[in-house]
Amino acid sequence: MSDVDLMLQFLVQIIVILSACKVVGWLGSKFLGQTQVVMEMVTGVILGPSCFGAFFHDAQAWVFPTAAIAKIGGVPVKHPSMTVLYVIAQLGLVLYMFTVGLEFNVALISKRVKGVISVSLAGIVLPFGLGAVLAVALVNGGHQDLFAPTVSASEAALYMGAAMCITAFPMLARILVERGIAQTTMGTLALGAGAADDVTAWALLAIVLASYKHDAKFALFAIAGGTLFAILNFTLGKRLMKTLSRGVEDGRGLAPGVFLTTMLFLFCGAYITDAIGVYAVFGAFMVGAAMPRGQFVKELRNRIEPLTVGCFLPFFFVYSGLNTKFGLLNSPTLWGICALACAAAMIGKFGGCTLAAKAAGESWRTASAIGTLMNARGLMELIILNIGRQQHVISDTLFTILVIMAIVTTLMASPLFKMILGHDPGKTVRELEGIPEPVLAVSTA
Repeated sequence: MSDVDLMLQFLVQIIVILSACKVVGWLGSKFLGQTQVVMEMVTGVILGPSCFGAFFHDAQAWVFPTAAIAKIGGVPVKHPSMTVLYVIAQLGLVLYMFTVGLEFNVALISKRVKGVISVSLAGIVLPFGLGAVLAVALVNGGHQDLFAPTVSASEAALYMGAAMCITAFPMLARILVERGIAQTTMGTLALGAGAADDVTAWALLAIVLASYKHDAKFALFAIAGGTLFAILNFTLGKRLMKTLSRGVEDGRGLAPGVFLTTMLFLFCGAYITDAIGVYAVFGAFMVGAAMPRGQFVKELRNRIEPLTVGCFLPFFFVYSGLNTKFGLLNSPTLWGICALACAAAMIGKFGGCTLAAKAAGESWRTASAIGTLMNARGLMELIILNIGRQQHVISDTLFTILVIMAIVTTLMASPLFKMILGHDPGKTVRELEGIPEPVLAVSTA
C-alpha cells in the first residue's frame, strides 16, 4: 500500500468518524439528554462490526479494514491504516487526560478527607468483591474461555474486580464542571473519590499483569515507579512549570516556546509512565494536575481542548468499537452473564458509594447523586478493557460483555443525575448546601 493510498484511506476514516460522532451526538443530546462524550462511546459501537458491519459489511470492511493483510513468521499483520488509527486514538487519549488533569484541583480533596476516603473505599471494596466473585464463578462454572487459557482464577478475579472498581473520572469531572458544582461539597467529594478509585484500579491492574506475566517485579516496578514519578511531578516538575507560567500570569500570553515546553513535559510524562507499566494516560493526567493554576491553565485548555475533544478523542471510541462484537454473545447464557455483570457493577458502585456518602453525613438526595456519578464507567473503563484485551488477559467475548456494561452504566448517569437533582442540578446543589446564586452584573450602558 503506497503512502498516498494510506493517506486517502485515513482521510476517509476521519470523515466517517467525525460525521458519525456529530450526528449521533446531536441525536443523543436532543432526545436522550446525553453529553457528546457519552454518545461518542455509542458511536464507536455503531461503526463497528455489530451495527455498521452487520448491515453494510463490505462498506465497513473497506473503511475499517481489520482483516490481516499478511503473515510474518505466522503472526497476522494489520492493515497499515488501522495502525495509524490506533496511534491517533492513543494520542487523543493522552491529550484528553492531560486536559482532565488541568481541571482537577488537588487541594479540594483535603477539604473533605473523611468523606472522600469513605466513599472511595466503598466504591472499591464492594464492586471489587462482586467482580471477583463473578470471575471465580465464571472460571469454575465452565466459562474459562472468557479469559485467556493461561489466566488463573485468582488473576481473573483481580482483573474483574479492577474493571468493576473503575469510575468515569473524566466524564464525572465534565458533568460537575458543566453544571457549575465542581467546587461544591458534593462535587469535591465525588471528584476526590473518583480519582482515588481510578488510582487503585490502575494499581490492581499492574498486579494482575505482573501475576499474568509471572513477574512480581513488574507490579513492584509499576507501583514504585508510579509513586516516584508522582512525587517528582508534584515537586520538581511543578516548580519548573510555575517558572514557565510567569509570562502568562503577567499578561504576556502563552508564548510558542512555553507551549512547546509544556507539550514536552506532557509527552515525557506519558512515555515514562507507559514504560514503567502504569500507562501513558496516568502520566498525562498527573502532568496536567501539576500545572500551576490560573491564567496559564486557561490558556492551555483553550489551545488543546477543542481539537482534542472535537477531533482526536473520537478515534479512541471508534477503535474500541471495532473490537466490540455483539455477535459473539450467541447464547442466552452469555447474555445472562452480561446481565449479571451489569447488575454487579451497578449494585457494587451505586449501592456502596451511596451508603458511604450517607454515612459521611450527606443527605439521601446528595448521596444518591454521588452514587450515580460514581457508577458511570465511561472512558476509563474502555481503557482498562483495551489493555486487558491487548495483553491477552480477556477474550473478545468478555471484552464485548464489559463494554456493554460500561455503556449501560455510563448512559444511566446523566438521566439519573437529573432525575435526582432536577432539571437544574447546579441550582439544586447550591440550595442544598446553602450556597448563594452568583450575582450577574447589570449593564448601565
